[in-house]
Amino acid sequence: MTTFERRRTILRLLREQPGIKVARLADLLEVSEGTIRNDLNSLENEQKLRRVRGGAILLEVPELAAITRLQPLANAEAKQRIARWAAERVVDGDAIFMDASKTVRCMVPFIKEYRNLTIVTNGLETARLLTANPAHTVILVGGVVDSDGSATTGRMGIGTLENLNIQTAFVSGVGFTIETGLTEATLETANLKQAMLASAQRVVALVDSNKIGKVGFAPFASPAEITDFYTDSNAPAEFIARMRQTQVNFMICGENTVRSHTGHDGQTKYTIGFANQSEELAFAIDVRRGLERAVKMSNNIDLVVADNKLSPEEALRVADNLIERNVDLVIEYQIDERTNNRIMEKFQQAGIPVIAVDIPVVGATFFGVDNYRAGQMAGKALGEWVVENWAGQFDKLIVLEEPRAGSLVGARIRGQIDGLQEIVGPVDEAKKLNLDCGNTSSITEAQVHKALQRFPGRHRFAVLSFNDDAAIGALRAAKALGCEEDVAIVGQGADRLVREEIRKRDSQIIGSTAYMPERYGEQLMEIALRILRGEPNAPAIYIKHVFINADNIDQYYPAQ
Repeated sequence: MTTFERRRTILRLLREQPGIKVARLADLLEVSEGTIRNDLNSLENEQKLRRVRGGAILLEVPELAAITRLQPLANAEAKQRIARWAAERVVDGDAIFMDASKTVRCMVPFIKEYRNLTIVTNGLETARLLTANPAHTVILVGGVVDSDGSATTGRMGIGTLENLNIQTAFVSGVGFTIETGLTEATLETANLKQAMLASAQRVVALVDSNKIGKVGFAPFASPAEITDFYTDSNAPAEFIARMRQTQVNFMICGENTVRSHTGHDGQTKYTIGFANQSEELAFAIDVRRGLERAVKMSNNIDLVVADNKLSPEEALRVADNLIERNVDLVIEYQIDERTNNRIMEKFQQAGIPVIAVDIPVVGATFFGVDNYRAGQMAGKALGEWVVENWAGQFDKLIVLEEPRAGSLVGARIRGQIDGLQEIVGPVDEAKKLNLDCGNTSSITEAQVHKALQRFPGRHRFAVLSFNDDAAIGALRAAKALGCEEDVAIVGQGADRLVREEIRKRDSQIIGSTAYMPERYGEQLMEIALRILRGEPNAPAIYIKHVFINADNIDQYYPAQ
């Protein structure tokens, strides 16, 4: 790698694995620890990270830093947490409204991943930050510029809003009470926001705890008009108890967890904890979003979401946190098989039933992948591609595995190898190269980059992947070396990033076995409610699989 490529990879690794150490970075990137320390020092000088003992951590998101420099934020950390989770209400292709408040402005970096948004705003700085992403259409509402130069107000902008069809309005105010609702400091601002909300199908309020109990001059949204309400964990206990009795979907954004409270309708209420594998992996994010949708439909579940961060140590801390919150059931999504036994012991001692997602845990109900069959489908597809395009021959078989997941999940790799050999015949062991994918695209990219450089003159690399992040990492490595056409890759999961790649003409990721993580939530909720009601349940429930490629992708995932 060039110095630039190596440092870019370091930043990506730190996003995906915040606790990664200098020694591990040096091993992955095949350079000395001294070189890594020099890289970290240079990146620190560029204000992209901060050195800590043994490694480094990323600094805050650049856009958030710009927001803070422009106008210092009161309760800044809480505002950022609220904005991060409220951004989950955005959907590709949406038309949304974002008011000029500082809390809503903090959403800007968290909607980067979405495509083809139309964003209407009266915030001048919000509009400026949004236009940095050319994929979105930004409409600035006209009017009189307010005294601090941050927003437009007044009736001049109301005409712009009358004929718009907005999916979601994201708003804040100077205060909120259950009796009065959201309020603003001036009548002009309140009138403009009322017009905004009148054109929106859904209203999402972002209100940090500093504003709870305060009342501004002019109300603009009653609690009955608000569909989703986000605040932070410093909200008063009495306020939380009263909000739980309303019909508003109420979200409390803590430092390490987010807790959702569904509208009250007299049913027995349950609290379910979801310890997600990682909020940096597209597949895991889709699982969590599907679960949140299912919870909203159930109307009698409070959901506590936490991030295991691909870290066994963090997963143990999350387990303790969920036990302290007195959850009724836990859905555990954790990659390290050895740590799962310790986590399960904690929950068993607390008398909390567990559903294990994709990684089996002794004593828990299993839900997820039929690993061998899913792998076999991808292996066969790769074999058929190799026969058709490479006359059944290849120089190396790169196997991207994840040893931490254990033998049962390892059957996913075994199935791929067996499926491939069903089509091309036995593969000589000398042709196989097993690499640890680390369960992330960045680690895979570094590992495959090193591997491809070891075999100059070889031009056909068949690649089997533990998951789609590994598949994407392998493709990035081949692109960086200018040998993209020398690889043929299959994935596991068919997540959003890989589906985008499969749709590209002549992509070298030929397909991926679909697990359909967006559908996990509904099935997980059905299993959870059966367990909580004491009804019989199978010890293992498997999802149905299909291999997604360019020929059938629109059948299962129609293009938007």
